[in-house]
Amino acid sequence: MGYGFAFLKMSCSDRVTLQDSALHEKKKYMTDKVIKTPKQDVQTVTSEGESVQRLIEGVKVIPSVTHPDERGTLCEISSVALRAHPAPIVWVYQFTIRPGKVKGWHIHHLHDDRIFISQGTVKVVLYDNRPESPTYRMINEIYRTEHHRTLMVIPAYVFHAHHNVGQTEALFISMPTRTYNHESPDVYRLPLDNNTIPYRFEQRMGW
Repeated sequence: MGYGFAFLKMSCSDRVTLQDSALHEKKKYMTDKVIKTPKQDVQTVTSEGESVQRLIEGVKVIPSVTHPDERGTLCEISSVALRAHPAPIVWVYQFTIRPGKVKGWHIHHLHDDRIFISQGTVKVVLYDNRPESPTYRMINEIYRTEHHRTLMVIPAYVFHAHHNVGQTEALFISMPTRTYNHESPDVYRLPLDNNTIPYRFEQRMGW
């Protein structure tokens, strides 16, 4: 009986050792596979530094040059010469987003957005919800920063959300093509996690 018990005990121990060894080999195989088959980067910009991403129909990202001197800086937000949008400027307001926060998702039915980034670093995510659009159901991820200020035009019926991915408060100047209707706001919202837009906001350490 004593020998039989010892044999059974040894067999259980051996099985555990074999399972641990198999698990270790599987992890090693997966690690080697990842290391030996790295994924090649895809092109994101041209040799001139222009983004190769196809934009949703009607979306525009217009660069604004910041001019520095010993007194400070000057940056043009918009002008007729830019031809950003044919509609006149009828309403202007400022908004901010705190670090790590997201404003969205929302769309407008009656007006387009014209949004200038003045400070901070954000990721803007767009989703084309227009069945008649050639870019229907397309998603754009666009990074905007005070180091390369831009004016963005977002058409009606394109969902958009702004995620502050920087360490400071982001500051925007918004110039919608229609004044705000307090009695019936032209703003239609969805929660960040929804079944309409195939996108999830995640905090990633890097890639």
